[in-house]
Amino acid sequence: MNRLFIYLFCVALIFSCGSSKTAIVSNTSQTSNSTYWQQHVDYKMEIDMDVNTYQYKGKQTLVYTNNSPDVLNKVFYHLYFNAFQPDSEMDVRSRTIADPDARVGDRISKLKPNEIGYIKVNTLKQNGTVLKHKTVGTVLEVNLANPIQPGESVTFNMIFDAQVPVQIRRSGRNNKEGVALSMAQWYPKLAEYDFEGWHTDPYIGREFHGVWGNFDVKLTLDKNYTVGGTGYLQNPNEIGHGYETGILNRSDSDKLTWHFKAPNVHDFTWAADPEYTHDTLQVPNGPLLHFLYKSTMPSEKLVNWKNLQPKASELMQFFSANIGQYPYKQYSIIQGGDGGMEYGMCTLIVGEGEFDGLFGVTAHEMAHSWFQFLLATNELTNYWMDEGFTEYFGELAGSHVFKTSFEKPTRQVYDVYNYYVQSGTEQPQTTHADRFNFNRSSSISAYYKGYIFLNQLAYVIGQENQKETIKEYFKAWSFKHPTPNDFIRIAEKVSGLELDWYLNDWTRTINTIDYGVKSVENESITLERIGLMPMPIDLTVTYVDGTTEDFYIPLQMMRGEKPTSATIIDDWAWAYPTYTFETSKAVQSVEIDALNMMADINKENNKK
Repeated sequence: MNRLFIYLFCVALIFSCGSSKTAIVSNTSQTSNSTYWQQHVDYKMEIDMDVNTYQYKGKQTLVYTNNSPDVLNKVFYHLYFNAFQPDSEMDVRSRTIADPDARVGDRISKLKPNEIGYIKVNTLKQNGTVLKHKTVGTVLEVNLANPIQPGESVTFNMIFDAQVPVQIRRSGRNNKEGVALSMAQWYPKLAEYDFEGWHTDPYIGREFHGVWGNFDVKLTLDKNYTVGGTGYLQNPNEIGHGYETGILNRSDSDKLTWHFKAPNVHDFTWAADPEYTHDTLQVPNGPLLHFLYKSTMPSEKLVNWKNLQPKASELMQFFSANIGQYPYKQYSIIQGGDGGMEYGMCTLIVGEGEFDGLFGVTAHEMAHSWFQFLLATNELTNYWMDEGFTEYFGELAGSHVFKTSFEKPTRQVYDVYNYYVQSGTEQPQTTHADRFNFNRSSSISAYYKGYIFLNQLAYVIGQENQKETIKEYFKAWSFKHPTPNDFIRIAEKVSGLELDWYLNDWTRTINTIDYGVKSVENESITLERIGLMPMPIDLTVTYVDGTTEDFYIPLQMMRGEKPTSATIIDDWAWAYPTYTFETSKAVQSVEIDALNMMADINKENNKK
């Protein structure tokens, strides 16, 4: 989501501050991959949109397969558009949190009846039997006619009415850049049920968790509109908007029906506007890129979109090479407003900024195609795994494309984290994304602590092991719902090291890293651990004769060492606050972590 907004906000801060439930081990664990299960859903939807009233009617046929070992007596749907109504939880939270998102503020409270969002379920049937249901805010509670048995598939038929809200967050109509329809979180979406049970979180401000499946969607709207989004267009010659060449068989009706199919995704998003320009670019050994942006932008902004296209191809190639091959045949970059937000096979982004911002948001949102839309973590509880990993790879890819330093943005990320620690507002990363006291705390925890988790992992297990971990993680968990424990187990298998301590201290506590050089006397060096979080230590020693030597002090609880060319000396057991060792020559100076890869909160005591 909206990487550019968070980045600029946090940089400003720097400157201003100088299974079944019986199988659950913890809220970040699940059964092994060999016994892993997940639910499956297939959607068929027919949507008729009135572009004048921004209201639409929907028919939804949903086939739900219960792959869990549990009998399900209820189901739940998300009705996300209901958040955009006065006195909704999103509205009230925005008006009561200490640092509201400026894009939201009190805007929802001021929406008029014809500006709000809603989804109203008129009828719902289970295998032909009418069901009782109740709308509670952004969640539809459904009592089933018959329980869904393990392994059983049932069909739900729904008729619903909806209205597109004025755009405030992520989705809506007529945003500040003039895009008519940005349709995200727009349909009744079945809630996820997994080893933790049902995920029926209300839509308050953060992100999502969805069921993997197939989508077959027909969108009928004004014939002057161009549509882009999730899935493959099935009838390009009928609608004639440039998706393929050939004989056009356009209807004389005022409306056209766009038919999309999206295989094996967990959401479906689209955007539409009568002024969209549509370009395509084929990625070598990769997908066809689609670019949809308003033709009415100033000329210099249109040039930015043209210049973006070859760079987007380079990004796609970088991510595929360094994470895993992008599996779909296309990816769409769509001007949709509200910063940037990731979706299945596409992203919606702002379109009128400077080129650097346009590229940066594209890099971030495209990386989300791996970290969330292929490695589909629960964004409400493990948000840092998608946002942090995405931020890391977005910056890494950008430095590759433009041949710039990766260390500079990484240093800024560490500075933001240090500010966060010093602010006294830090909460553990296991905090639910909607439960932070401050929006900035949620954002820094997600983007920046998540980034450091991955960058610092290279310090802990070695750069090559970190790279291999990412690729093995993708192989094992793409098209699934991995948890933090699933990731760290991959890292343990790749490196051969014990890493539960790293996951625990960094994500489940607010313990900090602080190691210092306590004393240097001739050939004797004493280090001290001041912070509570353990780490192995890279140490650079400069001798009196001008020579240098690198030492590696393993952390005892890791039960091994990372690959290193440094001199390996005795383990340091965490409970001991100091560590002393002897060198072979008189010492002039000592420095802990000369490459600055540890998130040590006090660098002043790292040298002596």
